[in-house]
Amino acid sequence: MNETYVRLLCPECGKDWEESPDDLPVPTDTFHCPNCHASRPTSEFTRTERDLETLKQFK
Repeated sequence: MNETYVRLLCPECGKDWEESPDDLPVPTDTFHCPNCHASRPTSEFTRTERDLETLKQFK
């Protein structure tokens, strides 16, 4: 079984990590970096357009 994940990158502190789409809010909702607590729409944390599309597909 393949597990789907979204690659994330904080635009403020540069932390990069992966999360399951099920653990993330929809792209337009506010998301908080677990490292520096920056608050932005979830879409601004996705690393690439492909990651954003994956998130949208599961939300």
